[in-house]
Amino acid sequence: MLVIGLMSGTSYDAVDAAAAELRLADGTLLLKPLGMVSTPYDEELREALAGALPPASVPLARVCLLDTRIGQAFAAAAIRANRELCGGRAELVVSHGQTVYHWVAGGRVHGTLQLGQPAWIAEATGLPVVADLRPRDVAAGGQGAPLVSLFDLLWLRGRPGTPVALNIGGIANVTAPDGTAFDTGPGCALMDAAVREFTGGRLAYDVDGALAASGRPDGPLLDELLAEPYYALSAPKTTGKELFHAGYRQAPAGLSAEDALATLTLLTARTVADAVRGVAATEVIASGGGTRNPVLMRMLGELLPEIPVRVSDELGLPAAAKEAYAFAVLGFLTAHGLPATVPTATGARHPSLLGSLTPGRDGLCLPPPAPGPPVRLRIE
Repeated sequence: MLVIGLMSGTSYDAVDAAAAELRLADGTLLLKPLGMVSTPYDEELREALAGALPPASVPLARVCLLDTRIGQAFAAAAIRANRELCGGRAELVVSHGQTVYHWVAGGRVHGTLQLGQPAWIAEATGLPVVADLRPRDVAAGGQGAPLVSLFDLLWLRGRPGTPVALNIGGIANVTAPDGTAFDTGPGCALMDAAVREFTGGRLAYDVDGALAASGRPDGPLLDELLAEPYYALSAPKTTGKELFHAGYRQAPAGLSAEDALATLTLLTARTVADAVRGVAATEVIASGGGTRNPVLMRMLGELLPEIPVRVSDELGLPAAAKEAYAFAVLGFLTAHGLPATVPTATGARHPSLLGSLTPGRDGLCLPPPAPGPPVRLRIE
């Protein structure tokens, strides 16, 4: 089955569309990557989205506008991916949508909201769409994240030692072979917010870690940031920009942009390294936009001198596209009637079939249910 996975993460800068050929054979899910295209949000939509994210309060009219505009942006990305990567032969689209709120209170997730109306995708492509994947796990008592854990466990199964999957997006998360998975804290979220503030919006992120490389971490500020209670919580746990947003902590007066970025970059490296050591990792396979920051990756290597830190490209999976491919897999499992969650990872009471299905132009023509779930995933 040719499947397109659509993803826009907590950095909300673009829609990534990855295409994959997926098939089940004797308990193995075979994934052949066909490539990824990335379509940036236009500036108007990006600004509207940024203005609606926590801690902002927005009217329902704005929510409706965003749900529509994001859905249209995802539809355009799906059309492009089908044309450029699948030769117009895609059979299913899987849309993560754009997370705008993750309702966490009292150590529990009570709800989660992803915008991007899938009807626009189905109408534009004519294909069935699996969307809104997170709420079912929340309804089953789970955190709704990290949903990529099933992908990670299937993919890394059989590697020696304790391989840990790490994704560094706006928020960073890890998955260990025993099914332990959680958000470690901020990935690029606080760094990106600081860059936008210091440059007046001229830059969206620290290109090549240049600002951080020119600064020195501020010890007192780092200690204050590391005192955040979230880090002491037990897994499973999730977080987002409801906590780690632009106004999370104010840098001390007089601290340079370079020193602030060096401090925030070290914060991400420290919290990730602490999480990796906490699950007794012998190897880290990293993906996500944060892997393109050489300063962050260098800091992480220095904090974990005894643990090899590899980028997922070395194992045949493009780091920039990993989450989009993972959601393509989750939607593929839904289409085949298979659960796609790991209760030990999310804290749910049981595994769940994920998402809602929006029929394509020819109705809802799904493949026959699979005889059983895959036990491993292999990249072809």
